[in-house]
Amino acid sequence: MTKTTVPVLDTRALNRATLDRQFLLRRAELSAKAAVERLLGLQAQNVRPPYYALAARLDGFAPGDLSTLMADREVVRIVTLRSTIHTHTADDALTLRPLVQAARERELTQFRKGLQGVDLDRLAALARDLVEAEPRTMKQLREELLTEWPDADPQSLAIAARCRLPLVQVTPRGLWGQSGQVALTTVEHWLGRPAEPVPAPDATVLRYLAAFGPASVRDMQTWAGLTRLKEAFERLRPELLTFRDENGVELFDLPDAPRPAADTPAPPRFLPEFDNLLLSHADRTRVIPPEYWGRSWAGNMAYSTLLVDGFLAGVWKLTDEALVIEPFGTLTRAQRGEITEEGARMLGVLHPGSSYDIRFGTVVGA
Repeated sequence: MTKTTVPVLDTRALNRATLDRQFLLRRAELSAKAAVERLLGLQAQNVRPPYYALAARLDGFAPGDLSTLMADREVVRIVTLRSTIHTHTADDALTLRPLVQAARERELTQFRKGLQGVDLDRLAALARDLVEAEPRTMKQLREELLTEWPDADPQSLAIAARCRLPLVQVTPRGLWGQSGQVALTTVEHWLGRPAEPVPAPDATVLRYLAAFGPASVRDMQTWAGLTRLKEAFERLRPELLTFRDENGVELFDLPDAPRPAADTPAPPRFLPEFDNLLLSHADRTRVIPPEYWGRSWAGNMAYSTLLVDGFLAGVWKLTDEALVIEPFGTLTRAQRGEITEEGARMLGVLHPGSSYDIRFGTVVGA
């Protein structure tokens, strides 16, 4: 009997496969809503990153496309994956938040000391009544909850409400070119329909592979902030292809998913801080060269990132006068030209009519 050899995918092959699914080899002709759905949401810790993420990935995108979806409640800003704010379609907000709710419950154990004597079920019910009566800021929510539990830690009370309830940030927060403080209500109240029951993870596994694969069980667990997903992968194994990476880790993938050649050209791309491309695998070497690990953040601050030849190659910042680009290594003249051209395109999409300079300089520590 001939022993079946599992194909090995090297780092560049994994890079190109993931970039293709992330619309970063070539921009997709998709609507903003379809892209948010295909990508399973966009990191949205700050207001602008989802707009920059789509500008890098979509042909014909304009910031008003996403802003209108948000104003019309077709997409929302909500805490889901890895306990961070994401922009999701309304349908995904109602299904993905229940999927990761167990992780939000585990998160609460870090705040037990500040929640001694607090009935968490009563807290959730009271907080729901408050935010559904009218959207509340976290400060307002803390103050209201403190009247019920004056000896509790105020911050822990607010975090408990955020963990227990699927709270969305209501507009105008998140709209392009507008400002607004964070005010919260429940996703059910905002969308006018109930959340789904906690789903089995199988369908989300397939969607994750479509957006981020080929990937290991640990990769998806890192993306979702969940544990114990191996059983779902095993149930799906008959439908999936398997590979190994260069370290022997088993990778799963959809049979019909794109896996371009490792030498497929990858144009430069400007990504926002916390882009999910860099955060959605346990092994991030498919995008981040080991020598640049840690270069895209300092403490809790993350920098916007630059991809060259598909890999992290620098950081960038938009000041009042200029798009400043700090490469980590030496660039060829051709690469500098391509980066400058891509930067000009990004500025034209997101800041039409602006007169920003584009220059190479220092971002980190500036």
